[in-house]
Amino acid sequence: MSQLPSRDEILQWISDNPTQSSKRDIARAFGIKGAARIDLKRMLKELEDEGHLAKRKKTYRDPEKLPPVAVLQVGPQTADGDLTARPMEWQGEGAEPAIVIVPRASDPALGEGDRILARLTEIKGDFAYEARLIRRIGTNPRRVLGVFRATPEGGRILPIDKGDGKEWQVSKSDIGGAKEGELVEAEQSGPKGRMGLPRARVLARLGDPSAPRAVSLIAIHQHGIPHDFPDEVIAEADAMHPATLDDAREDLTDLPLITIDPADARDHDDACWAHPDDDPKNADGHVIWVAIADVAEYVRPGTALDAEARKRGNSSYFPDRVVPMLPDRLSGDLCSLHEGVPRACIAVRMQIDAHGEKIAHRFVRGIMRSVASLTYKRVQAARDGNPDEQCAPLMDEVIHPLFNAYEALTRARNRRQPLDLDLPERKVVISEEGEVESVNFSDRLDAHRMIEEFMVLANVATAQELISRRSPLLFRVHEEPPPEKLDTLRDTAEAAGLTLAKGQVLKTAHLNALLAQAEGTENDQLINLATLRSMTQAYYSPSNFGHFGLALQAYAHFTSPIRRYSDLVVHRALITAHKWGEDGLSPDDIARLEPTAAHISETERRSMSAERDTNDRYLAAFLSDRVGSTFSGRISGIARFGVFVTLDDTGADGLVPMRALGHEYFRLDRDAGTLTGSDSGTVIGLGQRVTVKLIEAAPVTGGLAFELVSLEGDALPRARRGGSKSAPKGRKPARAKRKSDKVKRKVSRTRK
Repeated sequence: MSQLPSRDEILQWISDNPTQSSKRDIARAFGIKGAARIDLKRMLKELEDEGHLAKRKKTYRDPEKLPPVAVLQVGPQTADGDLTARPMEWQGEGAEPAIVIVPRASDPALGEGDRILARLTEIKGDFAYEARLIRRIGTNPRRVLGVFRATPEGGRILPIDKGDGKEWQVSKSDIGGAKEGELVEAEQSGPKGRMGLPRARVLARLGDPSAPRAVSLIAIHQHGIPHDFPDEVIAEADAMHPATLDDAREDLTDLPLITIDPADARDHDDACWAHPDDDPKNADGHVIWVAIADVAEYVRPGTALDAEARKRGNSSYFPDRVVPMLPDRLSGDLCSLHEGVPRACIAVRMQIDAHGEKIAHRFVRGIMRSVASLTYKRVQAARDGNPDEQCAPLMDEVIHPLFNAYEALTRARNRRQPLDLDLPERKVVISEEGEVESVNFSDRLDAHRMIEEFMVLANVATAQELISRRSPLLFRVHEEPPPEKLDTLRDTAEAAGLTLAKGQVLKTAHLNALLAQAEGTENDQLINLATLRSMTQAYYSPSNFGHFGLALQAYAHFTSPIRRYSDLVVHRALITAHKWGEDGLSPDDIARLEPTAAHISETERRSMSAERDTNDRYLAAFLSDRVGSTFSGRISGIARFGVFVTLDDTGADGLVPMRALGHEYFRLDRDAGTLTGSDSGTVIGLGQRVTVKLIEAAPVTGGLAFELVSLEGDALPRARRGGSKSAPKGRKPARAKRKSDKVKRKVSRTRK
C-alpha cells in the first residue's frame, strides 16, 4: 500500500510546484496509487475545509497568496531606495504580503500613491513578492505631441495636431534635455503662464520627427484618434470594484476555462473550454464554452465612460503601442480575464453534433476564473506533442478536448464554404528602443484557427439568440460583391485560363473553387488579390443583411467588448433580453442604433488607416538603409502614374513611377487594368512577378519608390531606335478585340 505524505509535505509540494498541483500531480509526485488515492482526496478536502488550500477547478492554490497579476498601490521607498507596494484586493486573513517593485529602464517614474497593474513573482527574503510593471493606472494629465523650439526662457512646443491650439510653454527645468527641432511628448505641468500659454513638462524626446519611434504618435494625431482620457472618465474607471456573485450571475469558477492569445497581447477578453457531450442523444458531440469579459457591468449607459467608449468606437493597435477604447483600470485589469483571478463574464454554452453543427446554445451571466493564460504558440506546441510545464497538466481535460471540438467545427466549415483567401498578414516587430527589429509574416497555426472558429460560433449564437428574442442589436454585415466588380474578377479569371461561374446566384463556394484552381500556379497571388478587391467592406447595421464572406445568414460581434463598442451594445442587448440587470440597452441606445452603427463603422476605418500608415512608415524606416538594393515582388496595382509593387519578404508596398518603367510610352487600359508598351507590346498587369530596385525610402510619409528591373524574369525591352516617349501617332486600338483579350495580356504577355 502506498505511504501517504504528511499534511505539511503536501502543503510544501503545492508551494514549490504551483503549476503542478492537481490531485493527479500530487499523487504522481508521492507515488500514491490505488485505494490510497481516496485517502489523498480526503486529506485535500480537509485542508481545503480548514482554509489551508483553495480549490481552483481541479487545482489547489494557497488562499494566502496573491495571483500572478494584480493591481497594486505604490508605497514609500525603503531606506535602501527600493520602491514598495501593497495589493489593492488582498483577501487573505493574514497581514498583506510585502512587495518590492523591480523597475526596468523603460518604465515611467512611479510615486507613492500611484496605482499599477503588475506581474508578481514569489521570492524569499524581506519581501514576499517582486512586482514588474505592466502599466500604470489612474494618472491622467493632458498630453501633447509636438516639435520643440528653444527659447531663452526654456522652450516652446508646437503641436503637430493643427486642432491643438496655441503653443505650450516649457521652463528650463522642464525641457528634459530636448533639442531644437526634436519631436517631444509632454504633459501639462501647471496653470497657464505668460501670454496665456499652458505650461508643459517634456516626458520623452522622440528625436527626429521621421524616426521610427515617432511614427505611431504622428498617425494617432493625423487621423484624429482620441488618445488621452478625460479626467471624469479616469475617475469613473478608478472608482470601479470587481463584480461579485449575485442572483443574476452563475458561478462558473469550476469550469477550466483558459485564455489563448498572442504573446504580446495587452488584454484577455475571451476564454474557452470544450468537453465531450454526455447527452446520449448527441453521440460523439461536443460542448463548447466561450466566456467573454462582462464590460457592460462597468461601462453603463449615460456615463462618461460610455460616452468616451462610443466616441473612440474601438481600440487602435500599432506595433509599439495601443490606444485603448477603455481606460487601463478596465481594459488591463477588471475586464481582463487574468489567470487565477475571479472576473465577471457573459458566457455561452454551445452543443455541436459529431458533424460540427450547432444544435443548441444557452447564455449565462457569471463569474469565472481562468485556469491559465496561454499563447497560440504554446498551445500549438502542446498539441504537437511538446507541452511545457503549464500546459502538461491541462492536456487531457482542456487542450485535447478543445482541438477535438475544433476538428468537428472544421467539418462544418468545409461544408459551409466561407471565403478562403490566402493573404498573409505582415507583422512589424519593434524593439524597446523603438527601432524596427524585423518584418515578418504572421504564422497561421491550428491554434489560431481553432479560436477563430469558436468565436465565429459564439457570434452566430448571439445573433440567433437576439433575433429569436426580438431584441434590437447591431449586426456585422458583409454584403455580396456588386455585379461590376464580379465582371472584372471574371475577366481576370478568364485571362488566366480559369473560370468563375456565371448566370447563377454567387456563393462563396464559387469563389473558393476559383481560388482552388489558382492555388500553386503562377496566378495564385493575382487571383487572391483580384478576389479581395471584388469584395465590399464590412460594416455595422441595426438591419440584418447577412455576412457574405463567412457564408452566414446572421452575424453579430459578441467576443471583444474591451476593444469594440459594437460588442458592448450586443452585450447590453443580451442583458436586457435575459433580464439580467438594469445595465442593459437603454432607450437612448436603441434610439441611436443607426447613428451608432455609422459612427463605429467610420472609427473602424479610421483605425485601419492609421494602423496601415504607421506600418508603412515603419517599413520605410526599416528599408531606408537598403536604398539601391534589389527585391522580388508582385504587381499589386496599376494607375496612370505608375505601377504598385508588393515585396515578397516584407509585404511592403511601393510605387514604380511611370518614368521608371522604360524608354517607351505605356498606354493605360482602365477596364483591363493593364499598361501596354507602345513599341515593344509589353503588357504589365496585376500579379506579375517583378524584380525592382529601391531608389527612395521616406519614413516621414511611408513612401517607397522603385525602379523596374525585370518583368516575369526578363529585362524590360528597350524602345525601338527612334522611338518616342509620347504616344505614337496614327496608332489606334483594334476595336474588334474583345475586352477579355485585353485582360489576357495581364498574365500572358507578348514578347518581341
